[in-house]
Amino acid sequence: MNNLLYILWNPDLVAFNIGPISVFWYSLCWLIGLASAYFIVKRLYKEQKIKPELFDPLFIYCFVGILVGMRLGHCLLYDPDYFLSSGKHIVEMILPIHFMEDGSWKFIGYKGLASHGGTIGLIIALWFYVRRTKINIWRVLDNVAIATPVTACFIRLGNLMNSEIIGKATDVPWAFIFERVDMTPRHPGQLYEAIAYAIFFFVGWYFYRKKPQRVGTGFFFGLCITLIFTARFFIEFTKDIQKDFEASMLLNMGQLLSIPFVIIGILCMKGGKWMQKLGIEK
Repeated sequence: MNNLLYILWNPDLVAFNIGPISVFWYSLCWLIGLASAYFIVKRLYKEQKIKPELFDPLFIYCFVGILVGMRLGHCLLYDPDYFLSSGKHIVEMILPIHFMEDGSWKFIGYKGLASHGGTIGLIIALWFYVRRTKINIWRVLDNVAIATPVTACFIRLGNLMNSEIIGKATDVPWAFIFERVDMTPRHPGQLYEAIAYAIFFFVGWYFYRKKPQRVGTGFFFGLCITLIFTARFFIEFTKDIQKDFEASMLLNMGQLLSIPFVIIGILCMKGGKWMQKLGIEK
């Protein structure tokens, strides 16, 4: 094997320092992704003549919902045996700390985050948001969905900078060697997802410009989760397993969790008839 054919990848985890404070690439990507979505949705609210004061709390609801959902999703779906085994581990699930064997603790940040949990957390947070603001929930979901792929793109770039969620071993010429992990050429699964999500943003933006009247029908929400989780399902075939229990599974946890989101997305794109039957009005 000639490693010169592949991309050696071992960036510094720290983007820059402000005095004694280190700003990590992962955190920076998160902030850029959320800030981008913030300004996109703010523009959409302005174009749709939604009162500015109704927009102000949206960012807080989204931030808390995504973070809590992603964290709980990872802990409860991927590593429940650890996080539910003791009171200290439950605390670690909630706070970004790790308890040491001597009883002390250290700050480690949230190292486990699941996008499926983040999606559920976001939807729940938006439900609380619309209860407060009285905006049509489908208008809110559609507007947030138009911007969501941008945030998802930057989160995956953050994963790439952290050399995490790595791909399977491969000999494709664009393989990455994640030196922090091993010296094996692997699929850059994080980069595949980031590129896909960037494309999906422009797809959603194109449809919005062509048919802005569809905002509030659930179409853009359905389009977003259908595209993202369909891509996620197929890209998972190139990614290494995250937990040992997935080794014996035909489809890994990420793929199994993607299927219901794709189904819900397609139903939302098809329109409101199925919701009316369930008593859910748009």
